[in-house]
Amino acid sequence: MPNTPAPARHRRRRRTALLATLATTATALVATLLAGPGADRADAAPATFAHPGVTVSKSQLDFARDKVDAGAQPWKSAYDQMLASKYASLTRTAKPRATVECGSYSNPNYGCTDEREDAIAAYTDALAWYITRDDRYAKKSIELMDAWSATVKEHTNSNAPLQTGWAGSSWPKAAEIIKYTYTGGWANEGRFRTMLRDVYLPEVINGSNSNGNWELSMMEAAVGISVFLEDRTSYDKAMAKFRTRTAAYVYLASDGDLPKTVPSQNLDTKAKIVSYWQGQSTFVTGLTQETCRDFTHTGYGISAISHIAETSRIQGQDLYGTDVGQRLQQALGFQAKYELGEAPPSWLCGGAVTRGLGPVTEVGYNAMHHRLGNAMTNTQKLTEQNRPAGSNNLFVAWETLTHAENPN
Repeated sequence: MPNTPAPARHRRRRRTALLATLATTATALVATLLAGPGADRADAAPATFAHPGVTVSKSQLDFARDKVDAGAQPWKSAYDQMLASKYASLTRTAKPRATVECGSYSNPNYGCTDEREDAIAAYTDALAWYITRDDRYAKKSIELMDAWSATVKEHTNSNAPLQTGWAGSSWPKAAEIIKYTYTGGWANEGRFRTMLRDVYLPEVINGSNSNGNWELSMMEAAVGISVFLEDRTSYDKAMAKFRTRTAAYVYLASDGDLPKTVPSQNLDTKAKIVSYWQGQSTFVTGLTQETCRDFTHTGYGISAISHIAETSRIQGQDLYGTDVGQRLQQALGFQAKYELGEAPPSWLCGGAVTRGLGPVTEVGYNAMHHRLGNAMTNTQKLTEQNRPAGSNNLFVAWETLTHAENPN
């Protein structure tokens, strides 16, 4: 019997699927080319995912727990700070919304703060459960996750991608600890998975052409969600975007006269690049795309880079030995120098920087200094000065507790 041509709509579906596959492949290839040596072997999804495995592993949790139990510093003070925070309150009531609407700088703010802080609280309670083995904390974490998974349907307005990235970075950290260490059961885990897959992942997985901290935070969420869902395809797609964006976010002298760029942004002239880099036209190692905007947004980008690198390492692929580690180390050192008070030269941001890096140095400092032995004098001074590192109330929380001098 002769072959019958497929209906036009089926051919269109096949063409759409083929184009999507080609686009993903092209994205991964571009990431490999831009990211430099090691990109082809250090960002693929593992054959088997490690759990808990988003930013913090079981061995890291055990290290922190042992230090707290021994009353050792700085972990005990970091733990006390966490437990005394609003995020660890056992009387906390979740405030979920079906539609979270966040405009620029969260104005309007319809559920934005509530969502981010409930997600941080779920993670805080999961950490508290692990260290104390007090069931009340695990149950509170589950209560918060269940409340949102039963309610939220979408994120809207201009800040929706970033908001989803921030909250979506904390949820899987909480879920990983609860699912893989708490034996009391989680009846609605499947519904929570559906929430991450249907509400959060589609909003972040395709990235952003805004300032770099947006896409980095969105990829942090996408990678973490992919680990919890054991979604290798999304993990690979997020990692490819992450490698490209990291190379375009932190400048190294080896990049050449101009910073690397994200192809989709069409920054094809020096004038466009300088404009995108906040008017900065002198490029030096460690400078970031947002340094001359302010250190707070720069800190968001640096933090997301460190979190994704840490998750990748837990999953068996160590990015710290690639350009990712070099960019992270140099970005930390460059920003730390001026955060500590050194006056910027006239060629840097017109001779004035806006400080406020935030509690974002512990993970990268631990990886590049304590594990790999690199001298990081300014970062060390800033990190130790700011201990215990708390929360930025967006997506960073308790990293002195989880990562200070943690060898695992």
